[in-house]
Amino acid sequence: MKLLFIIPARGGSKGLPGKNIKMLNGKPLIHYSIEIARQFVEDKDICVSTDDIQIVNCVKEIGLEIPFLRPSDLAKDNSSTNDVIIHALNFYSQEGIEYDSVVVLQPTSPLRQVFHVAEAISKFDLINDDMVVSVVETKSNPYYVLFEETDAGYLKKSKEGDYISRQECPKVYEYNGAVYVISVNSLKKMKIVKFSKIKKYLMEEKYSIDIDTGLDWMICEELLKSN
Repeated sequence: MKLLFIIPARGGSKGLPGKNIKMLNGKPLIHYSIEIARQFVEDKDICVSTDDIQIVNCVKEIGLEIPFLRPSDLAKDNSSTNDVIIHALNFYSQEGIEYDSVVVLQPTSPLRQVFHVAEAISKFDLINDDMVVSVVETKSNPYYVLFEETDAGYLKKSKEGDYISRQECPKVYEYNGAVYVISVNSLKKMKIVKFSKIKKYLMEEKYSIDIDTGLDWMICEELLKSN
């Protein structure tokens, strides 16, 4: 299975400006994901997709070359990861390089470990699966604590069920952003949001923080310091 590791890292970040190159426990955030990818493939099969020259320079500090700058229309707040992946695959295809699978490592998941990625890849069936994605069991269960507002302005449970405790509810999961293993063939047929053959790779909560806020950053730094 020929893998392309993609690390999407645009320059703009409203919550934590410059977070992809901000120092986290002694090294830039994006370096964590690059170090993981290097455990699986050679540098030529690692693509940091970015629009930001500061990120380019930060990546070059550890010897990884960036093959292209992402166009500005793919670096907006509403730009989709799907389009970023397709853009990267098209670039390599024009260079005569074809991949059958993509592993996406978001730089905002610095607590993921090598074994997480290895186990997610091992679960992936190239013939039958659209995607294997890392998840964490969510505490916000739609059978129990999640509600929607009706047209009349009243709250109703998001999913109906007669449960008296959270422990009785069916388990539900949320993407934690750490690992995506994706079929290129499936991507050519449909967008990721249309995938139906998705397998979960369950991760513990302590590895699943996706940095979006200053509080997330502080928690990650303390966990890294405590090893």
